[in-house]
Amino acid sequence: MINKIINEEFYNKKIIIVGFGKEGKATYHFIRRYLKDIPLCIADKNDEIKNNQELINDKNITIITGHDYLNNLDDYDLIMKSPGITFKDIDTSILKNKISSGLEIILKYFKDKVIGITGTKGKSTTSSLMHDILINNNINTLLLGNIGNPVLDYIEEIESKDWLVIEMSCDQLEFVTFSPHIAVITNFYEDHLDHLNGLDNYYRAKLNITKYQNNNDYLIYYEGSSNLKDKIKETKPNSNIITVDFNNKAHIYCQDNYIYNQKQKIYNTNDKRNLLGNHNLINIMLCLGICSILNLDNDKVIESINNFVPLEHRLELVGTYDGVTYYNDAIATIPLATINGINSLHNVNTLIFGGLDRGINYDEFTKYLDSCDVENLICMPTTGHNIANQLKNKDKNIIIVNTLEEAVKEAKKVTKKGSICLMSPAAASYEYFKNFEEKGTKYKELVKNASI
Repeated sequence: MINKIINEEFYNKKIIIVGFGKEGKATYHFIRRYLKDIPLCIADKNDEIKNNQELINDKNITIITGHDYLNNLDDYDLIMKSPGITFKDIDTSILKNKISSGLEIILKYFKDKVIGITGTKGKSTTSSLMHDILINNNINTLLLGNIGNPVLDYIEEIESKDWLVIEMSCDQLEFVTFSPHIAVITNFYEDHLDHLNGLDNYYRAKLNITKYQNNNDYLIYYEGSSNLKDKIKETKPNSNIITVDFNNKAHIYCQDNYIYNQKQKIYNTNDKRNLLGNHNLINIMLCLGICSILNLDNDKVIESINNFVPLEHRLELVGTYDGVTYYNDAIATIPLATINGINSLHNVNTLIFGGLDRGINYDEFTKYLDSCDVENLICMPTTGHNIANQLKNKDKNIIIVNTLEEAVKEAKKVTKKGSICLMSPAAASYEYFKNFEEKGTKYKELVKNASI
């Protein structure tokens, strides 16, 4: 199969790799494993890639950097686009047939063994949980994609696997022309508006996960997400649909402390587990939908759910210091995710929030902060500062800070013993940090070091 992919996708083509981050490097390495001497072009805004020793030693490489690195894409036969690169300012109508990616290739040649998971929030947890469930059922599988494992790094292993669980971001899905055999959509909310020229384009990119399915394929989605439900009704997918929700009209639903599949009890929500909150019950139901398609052993599935350890930066327990328990929820880059975190933990006395302003509407979030039980609101730039000016509840202790160091220092002063301090931005982190992981790691360091 690898030879077929090489011959059909790459051989005798003028190729440009756009973006030289983790996925761009995976694309480069894959091509060079099989086509060692063909000319390649690598384009990236960052001038630093010119210092990459591997590229320096490659005599058949052309490197384009700087602000104009996306000029002249039409000169190439194949554009291997990395997900972190936005084409929002480019007319892609003349390029569409040339744009590809690692995900496009995997879906084209291996779609029947792909479980694809997307959505605004919950996709990493759902993907990781599903992978654990499959492993615990002795099913040979790989966890790939947006979770941090570029698909082309593992392509030689794929034929020997039963299933591939692939987390798919909107950037990865934007230009694909194939869909997975089993598609899962967790929810739709405002996000990534800065990358995709508005909400409609964001939703359209996500829906590519089901756009090319047929009546032998499956779509599982959370019906309680009204935006998602409306879009599914509009697009009318060709696949077999399984819905999950908190009412018994869905195929898989949660009521009265149980999750049901077609009226049959399959999971007791009172079981002790590490995945807290209703948003994680949705993730669990989505996985149970996949399990129903694959006819997995329910006892092993339940064991996997209850033993699953939440991913880093997702309502992650940092520790208890001086009587205060600290949680890191840096992944919460939209308001609803922060609200879900507060509601899941119940005893939040201090919230540290704020980040990059991407044009998301914060009116409902502001109302929530005014009315919720959180006493101390530590507001970071930029969205935190903006929201602080809109808050009306005079009983709230509103603290304006400029850095995460200041935020943690203030949290140490004001948070009541026996309660929780939650860092949950409700905004993107890359105004002052590389990504949410860097922000979450820094927060954990500050909490621990300030407690020594």
